[in-house]
Amino acid sequence: MTHKKKSDSRGIVIAATLVMSWFGLLVYLLHFPVEFASPLPYLLMLLQTHLYTGLFITAHDAMHGVAAPGRPALNRAIGTMTALLFAYNWYPRLLPRHHQHHRHVATDEDPDYHHGSFWPWYYSFLKNYITWWQLVLMAITYNVLQLFFPLENVVLFWMLPAILATFQLFYFGTYLPHRGEHAPGNRHKSGTQAKNHFWAFVSCYFFGYHYEHHDKPYLPWWQLYKTKQ
Repeated sequence: MTHKKKSDSRGIVIAATLVMSWFGLLVYLLHFPVEFASPLPYLLMLLQTHLYTGLFITAHDAMHGVAAPGRPALNRAIGTMTALLFAYNWYPRLLPRHHQHHRHVATDEDPDYHHGSFWPWYYSFLKNYITWWQLVLMAITYNVLQLFFPLENVVLFWMLPAILATFQLFYFGTYLPHRGEHAPGNRHKSGTQAKNHFWAFVSCYFFGYHYEHHDKPYLPWWQLYKTKQ
């Protein structure tokens, strides 16, 4: 069944808010006086990780045409920008792979799926989505940033959130929903978290409700919780 995407500016506002929050907090944290004995820098690092994850979630919404529904050029621009901000991912490369995942979920043709345990699967996931030129650009950015900001700030608030966000997306958005065997009647071959909207948002922007996402891919992340009502 197809769903006509009506123009809706809410997704644009939410995407802009996430990008500005991520960028604004990053600028602040790069100047933040780090005291390693205090828990505050680590809490701020986790907050920045969550916002970093939000960049990819926004790019993911764009892949389904719901970051700026009814406005395909703007939708693609939002997806391209947020994917680039997330460790220089290239949206035109991600787009066909993600739709291949939806068409062939949990099969050998699914680029997100791996027959194996956690760490081999994580390695396979990274290998499928990280390119050498991304690593080069990240290395260049790292070396430029440390010329202007303290090394510990660059590591804590720019480098580590990028790594942790990748792990967060994999663990809550790929590994947990698709691991193991699924019931024969589970046509999406996907699991789902128990209903808890707060945890679902904090863990991965409601993508723990993963069966529901596969069932209704036309819903943006900020409406996905409604499938659990």
